[in-house]
Amino acid sequence: MAVESFRPVRAQRLADELVDQIRRLIAEEGLAEGARLPSERDLARRCGSSRAVVAQALRMLAVMGLVEIRPGSGAYVLRNPSTMVTASVHLMLDLRQGSLEHLCQLRLWLETLGAVEASAAASDGHLAELGVALERLSAGGESASSLVAADTNFHALVVAGAGNPYLSAIYESVHSAVVMTEYERWIRTDDAPDWLRSEHAEKHARLHRPIVEALVHRSERGVRRALVTHHLALLEHLRLVRAER
Repeated sequence: MAVESFRPVRAQRLADELVDQIRRLIAEEGLAEGARLPSERDLARRCGSSRAVVAQALRMLAVMGLVEIRPGSGAYVLRNPSTMVTASVHLMLDLRQGSLEHLCQLRLWLETLGAVEASAAASDGHLAELGVALERLSAGGESASSLVAADTNFHALVVAGAGNPYLSAIYESVHSAVVMTEYERWIRTDDAPDWLRSEHAEKHARLHRPIVEALVHRSERGVRRALVTHHLALLEHLRLVRAER
């Protein structure tokens, strides 16, 4: 692992810059699922930042579904990133060129398009992968980061069933921008919202199970209904986040 490529980061937006460096490391080194990233202490030393900034960056990567943070063990790669479209979506939000509600609506449209295509085109093997992803959601994992990463990867897998990598890349960039807002407080402070706590893992899974069932039964109508239900729950979470500010 070419960790020597890390460089000191500027004071402005430290966590964002570190996220970019870690994503680039994962992509350029072709790190496989399960690869362990350098420790927080090592990353902080190499980048000239604090461990608190490194921890925040790792939580941001968990929201993107790129890493899983295992308490007492470290951060591990879950999958390879696609970053170019993500950067432009985040830039639009920063410049306030569109509202978060518009972005959530776009997320729903993109996921629905992918899921409807998947309901006709997804292979039995892909549907089996979705079942495994749902089990991971049900298990909840060891921490909030495990649950949020499992959630992100579940939805990415739904859209991937359409078999269009461009749709997947655009969807994942939009999804990341939405959940970065949904989990902003947790990323900054490590204070997880109620719905990410382990005791709510099964409730979380119940929200996603109808999506898998509709895909297994090749039901376009069922897919649309399940995704709208999930979308409304997402909007409620965002409302709660705003109420806490």
